[in-house]
Amino acid sequence: MGTLGLNALNRALIERQMLRERADMSALAAVEHLFGVQAQEPKSPYVGLWARLQDFQPKELEDLLTDREAVRILLMRGTIHLVSARDALALRPLMQLRLDRELQSGPFAKRLQGVDLDAVAEAGREILDDLPQGTADAGRQLQPRWPDREHTVLGNALRNKLALVQLPPRGLWHRSGRAVCTTLENWLGRPQQAMDRQELVLRYLKAFGPATVMDAQQWSGLTRLGEVFDELRPQLVTFRNEAGKELFDLPDAPRPDPDTEVPVRLLPEFDNILLAHADRRRVIADDRLGVVIGGKPTVLVDGYVVATWAIGKDRTITVDYIDDLPQSRKKAVAEECDRLQERIRP
Repeated sequence: MGTLGLNALNRALIERQMLRERADMSALAAVEHLFGVQAQEPKSPYVGLWARLQDFQPKELEDLLTDREAVRILLMRGTIHLVSARDALALRPLMQLRLDRELQSGPFAKRLQGVDLDAVAEAGREILDDLPQGTADAGRQLQPRWPDREHTVLGNALRNKLALVQLPPRGLWHRSGRAVCTTLENWLGRPQQAMDRQELVLRYLKAFGPATVMDAQQWSGLTRLGEVFDELRPQLVTFRNEAGKELFDLPDAPRPDPDTEVPVRLLPEFDNILLAHADRRRVIADDRLGVVIGGKPTVLVDGYVVATWAIGKDRTITVDYIDDLPQSRKKAVAEECDRLQERIRP
C-alpha cells in the first residue's frame, strides 16, 4: 500500500475530470462520466463543460434539457445537479433519506412539526403533475388544507419529499427563467429505480478517486458507505494519503505522475472538483474554501485554485488573484479568459 501525496491526488482528479486535456465526447457522455454537474447557478454547467470538452456548443446541452435526456434536480448534498435522465431516476431514491433528515433538522423543521409530510407530498404531486409551477406557488394551493402553515414552508416540504425537475427554459444558455417544477416521473414517463450503492461508489471513484470513505460521503451526502467500500475491497486497490488515511481506487483508473503538466482552467461556481471530497486540499487550500462557499468562479493554475474570476456587464472577464503569479502564468490565464470571453459573447 503506497502513499499518495497531494500532487498525485491532484493530477488524478484533474485527469479524471477531463481538465488536463479537453475530451472528445458528447455532452451527455460527459455528464454521465462526471456523475452529475453542479447546477445551482443555471449557467454553471455550460462553463464546466466548456472547460472539459473539445468544441463544446451550448446548444448541445440545451437540447439535452429540452429533449428530456438530462434534467436539473435536487440530488447530492441536497443541491441542484444536472444529470442524465437515467442517472436521475437511479440516484434520486438514494438521496431521499438524507432529504427527509433535512426536513426534520433543517431551518424549516420547527415550522413543519405536526404536519403529515407524506400527505403534503401526495397533494403536492397532484398539483405539480397537473400544472408545473414553482414550489411556493404549489404551497399556496396547499394552504386550505394546512391553513396554519406558511406557503413557503409547505413548498420547501415538496422540494425535499418529491423528486422535482426544474423545467426549461430554466437552465438554458441563451435564456432562462424561474424554477418551474414537475415530478421526475411525470417529466420522463418512467419510474424511479434506485441504483445499487456499490455502483454509486464505483462511479464516484471513476470520476473523483482515489478517495477515502469520508470523501465519498461528503460528495454524496450519504452515510454508512464504509460498509459498501468493505464489500468492494476485493475489487479495489488501496493507498494512504499523507495523513495516513486509507484511499480506495479502481485498479485501472488513471493516476498520472505528480509532475504532469496541466493547463490553466476556468471553473464555474461550485464546480464538482471543489466539493467532492472531505479533504479538499488536493485542489484548494483550506484557507481558500471561502471562495467556494461564496459561490465565486475559480481559476486553476498548475491544478490548484489561485484566483477567482467574474464576468462584467460588458462581458469582460476580470481575474482576482489570490497568489502572486509569474507573468508567464498570468499570460496563460488571460489567454484562457479570452477564449471563454469569445464563447459567451451574444
